Amino acid sequence: MSHSLSFFIDGSWVAPATLRVFPVYDPAREMPFAQIAFGSTADVDHAVRAAAAAFPSFSQTSREERLALFERILCCFRERAEQMAHVISRELGAPLFFSRTVQVASAEAQILQYIKTLGAYEFETQKGSTRIIREAIGVAALITPWNWPINQIVCKVLPALAAGCTMVLKPSEETPLSALLFAQILQAAGVPRGVFNLVNGEGAEVGAALVSHPLVDMVSFTGSTRAGIAVAKLAAEGVKRVCQELGGKSANILLPDVHIADAARRGALACFANSGQTCDAPTRMLVPRQRMQEAIEGAQAAANAVRAADPRDPESVIGPVVSRRQFDSIQRLINLGIEEGGQLVAGGPGRPEGLDQGWYVQPTVFANVTPQMTLAREEVFGPVLVLMAYDDIDEAIAMANDSEFGLAAYVQSSCLDTARHVARRLRAGTVYINDPEWDLTAPFGGYKQSGNGREYAEYGLNEFLEIKAMLGHG
Repeated sequence: MSHSLSFFIDGSWVAPATLRVFPVYDPAREMPFAQIAFGSTADVDHAVRAAAAAFPSFSQTSREERLALFERILCCFRERAEQMAHVISRELGAPLFFSRTVQVASAEAQILQYIKTLGAYEFETQKGSTRIIREAIGVAALITPWNWPINQIVCKVLPALAAGCTMVLKPSEETPLSALLFAQILQAAGVPRGVFNLVNGEGAEVGAALVSHPLVDMVSFTGSTRAGIAVAKLAAEGVKRVCQELGGKSANILLPDVHIADAARRGALACFANSGQTCDAPTRMLVPRQRMQEAIEGAQAAANAVRAADPRDPESVIGPVVSRRQFDSIQRLINLGIEEGGQLVAGGPGRPEGLDQGWYVQPTVFANVTPQMTLAREEVFGPVLVLMAYDDIDEAIAMANDSEFGLAAYVQSSCLDTARHVARRLRAGTVYINDPEWDLTAPFGGYKQSGNGREYAEYGLNEFLEIKAMLGHG
C-alpha cells in the first residue's frame, strides 16, 4: 500500500524521524505481506503540535461546515469500500464476505449515524438566564484495536470531528493498513490540515508518548483492560479525560422458558463470529442445570456448522485469529480448560482438520464449567464458549455478575417483561434481549473493568465535549 512507510501529519504524508520497519502479517499464511514504519516520541510530538495548531480554527467551524465534510467523507469511503474490505480481510484474516458486509458496512453505518447525530445535536441550551454550551475539548488521542479496525476508528474519529476536536490516531500495529487507507479517504474528503493525524507504532512507545503529551486534552482508548489501566495512569498525570472501552466476559442467560437447544445454537454462533475476537461476545452461557444436555446439543450443532477456512474461500465462516501470539494464548487457555476439568464437547486444541497453516482455532465448547475455572473468568478472545449450570434465576444473575468485567450481557426468554426484569439486575453496560438488531443510537460501553466511557451517537459525541456555563443577563 502507498504511504505504508509514512505518517499522515499536518495534511501531508511525511517520513518518520527515524525509519524503523515493522512487518504486517497475513494470518492465513503466517507470513508478512506488507511493512509499516514505527514512530517515535519525535513523530508523536510533531503530530500533536500539528493538531494543537489546527484546533483554534477547526473548533470554530459551523455545524454546516462539518456536515458538508461528513458527506464528503461518506462519499470517499464508499468509493474505497471494496478496497477496504480486501485490506481488512488480508490483515485481520476475516473472511472477505464478513469483511465486506460486517466490518466495512459497520463503519459506513457509523458515518451515516454521525451525520444524523451532528445534524440534530444541541450544542447550546438555555436554562433560565444561564446559557449551557458544549464545546470541543481540544486535542484528542485516539488509540484503536485490531479486532474491529475500521469500525473502531470511525466511531472515534467521527464524533471527534463532530465536536470540533483535532486528533492524533494510533491504530493497532496488527491491522494498520486499514487505518492508512482511511487517512487517504480523509485526505481526499478535504479534512483541513492538522485536524486528523496518524502515527503508527507500539503502544509502549508511541501510545505512551501520545497519552502523556502535555498538549493532548483527552484520550479515547479501546483495547485490553491491562493496557487501559496503563493508559489511565499515564493520562492521570495531566488530568486528562479518558474514555475507555476495554475487555469483556459477557454472560448469556438462557431462561427456562426458551427453546434451550435453539438458543444455545444461536448464542454459540454469536460467540464464534469474527473468530471470537469481539469484546462483547457472549462467551459464558448460563443454562438451567436440568437442561444442560439440550444446550450442549445446540452448541455442538453451531460448532459443527462453523467452517474455518481461508478468508478468500467463499464458504469460509470464520478465518484465522490475528496473530501467533493470539493463537498461542487461546491454545493455552483451551488446554487449561481441559486440565481444570471442563467437559470438552466440541473442538479443542490445535487447528481444524485439514488446515496445517494459518492461525486457525477450532470452534470450541466446554460444558459444566464452574465459576472458579480460568475459562469462566479470563477473556479468551477466540472462538471458545463455556456452558455453566445454574439452579435458579437468582443464582444465574449472581454468576453473570461474578466477573471483573461488565461490558455486555445477554438474556434469552419468551417473555420480554421477564427478560427485562433480569436485565435490570445485571451489571453490564449493554444487555441484549433475544438477539436484537444492532442499534447505533444506543450507548456502547461497560461497567467495572470494561471501561468508563460510552461510544455511538450522541453518547460518543459527549465524550469529546466540555460543558461551559455562561451566566448573566442584560
